[in-house]
Amino acid sequence: MTVIEGVLSDFSGTLLRIESAESWLRAALTASGTAMDDAALVRSAAALERAGALPGGSPPVEVPAALAGLWEVRDRDARHHRALYTGLARQVPLPDPGLYDALYERSRAAAAWQPYPDAAEVLTELHRRGVRTGVLSNIGWDLRPVLRAHGLAGHVDRCVLSYEHGLQKPDPRLFALGCRELGLDPSAVLMVGDDRRADGGATAVGCSFLPVDPLPVDRRPDGLRPVLDLVG
Repeated sequence: MTVIEGVLSDFSGTLLRIESAESWLRAALTASGTAMDDAALVRSAAALERAGALPGGSPPVEVPAALAGLWEVRDRDARHHRALYTGLARQVPLPDPGLYDALYERSRAAAAWQPYPDAAEVLTELHRRGVRTGVLSNIGWDLRPVLRAHGLAGHVDRCVLSYEHGLQKPDPRLFALGCRELGLDPSAVLMVGDDRRADGGATAVGCSFLPVDPLPVDRRPDGLRPVLDLVG
């Protein structure tokens, strides 16, 4: 049996989770100095969630035809990512047109993200055991500042971000690149993620795969701890 010497983890829904749509909208309103009564805010937040406008949140109930092409390639380029998510947000009328960009900026802020309760503990223990670690994410912006802000970066050896390579999971080339970044054969690498299709694609290059559920952080206190049972 091959010993696991490296762990690649997804970002959103695996190590950290994005805030609620309501919290997201409130923060953008505050940042832009825009007023909105509570009832309208709650309705708009629910509509934004249905539209899939919150990166890291729920997918759209329906992708508008004009955005379907961008949806398929959203994580391959930073410009695609911004255009797609601001475009989805614009499906929902808001009191100030500047809010659509403010919402996107908020989704990249460290304050919008909360680590799962066991994320730091598991990464710290992996580091202590000499296991190489990386974050491998489908994303359109640099998540490293978020990891630093939440005290997770010190125990992450490499970050492989889709938009920096023009590839997105489940493309096997991205997983192969992640393994090379760790300096390991894929057979010695475990991929951990909340998307069985995208993250589970790691098995195509020979990695092991451990699925986790992208639950709210208060409902998943120890979803990452099984990783420690699988590594040396």
